[in-house]
Amino acid sequence: MIKIENLNKYFGKEKVLSNINLKIEKGEIFAMVGHSGAGKSTLLRCINGLESYEIGTLKVFDKEIKNLKPDELRKFRKSVGMIFQHFSLMQRKSVFENVAVPLRVWGFDKEEIKNRVNELLKLVGLDKKSTAYPSELSGGQKQRVAIARALTLEPSILLSDEATSALDPNTTTSILQLLKKINKKLGITIVIVTHEMDVVKAIAQRAILLEHGNIIGQGEIEKLFLQPDEKMKKFLGEEEIVPKDGVNIRLYFPKETAQYSIVTQMARTLDMDFNIVWGKLEEINNHVIGSLVINLKDENKNRVIEYINNKNVRWEII
Repeated sequence: MIKIENLNKYFGKEKVLSNINLKIEKGEIFAMVGHSGAGKSTLLRCINGLESYEIGTLKVFDKEIKNLKPDELRKFRKSVGMIFQHFSLMQRKSVFENVAVPLRVWGFDKEEIKNRVNELLKLVGLDKKSTAYPSELSGGQKQRVAIARALTLEPSILLSDEATSALDPNTTTSILQLLKKINKKLGITIVIVTHEMDVVKAIAQRAILLEHGNIIGQGEIEKLFLQPDEKMKKFLGEEEIVPKDGVNIRLYFPKETAQYSIVTQMARTLDMDFNIVWGKLEEINNHVIGSLVINLKDENKNRVIEYINNKNVRWEII
């Protein structure tokens, strides 16, 4: 659905995106993650033609975006909805009228507008707020209005640019649940730009990690968090402190085995003592994954490795 190859983008002489390669499949929730200035919002805006790019290809629905003429680009944007961090609502228009704006621009008749807007307000849980004004709404409600507005023209893709950054944690959770509902019910591909790792863990299926305009990591969310490489660890701010004596082994527990008592069973079966250095469990897309670092004597290394191999547990010596 979205295919980007060797894309480069400049602001003047400054290169802000460098050799971007990625593919986003139809119906998935995909995240672009990075700190401020990483280039993630610029990349997102290239997808719907709000930003140009100098080198490479960016195809959506098999159409090269930089080759689209103004009329073609206008029609293309009907299929790509967008929501922003600060909602971009018109303060003097009611909730109903804010959502109706794209439909009026495209010349839909009064009855079509009424039916479509009411349908979307019900979907986002604001059917009783249609006559309210933005000043009367909470931040979460404003974002729901913005989401409804982005869906009016029945897009195939929904782009989200830091849409939860201005919201408190509870409201963020409710908005993410709504986006997951929209993805599942309507089959819309969702591309999310965020610097919040909790957002990525809660909703995305795959992600890229951007730094200074370069992709420094990409893949399925579970793998990115379960077995982070050095760049990912640096981004997450994780610093590992392990004993200098003996052997330190990290065990990885994907969703299939995260809550099994493998370590306890191993200690009993091998009749062996070892130290648990640290461990964690976390929820990724409604699944629990985890990792654990154990420290053991050098002479016990081979026995432990043989045991965990037989249990199909992923591991590494650190």
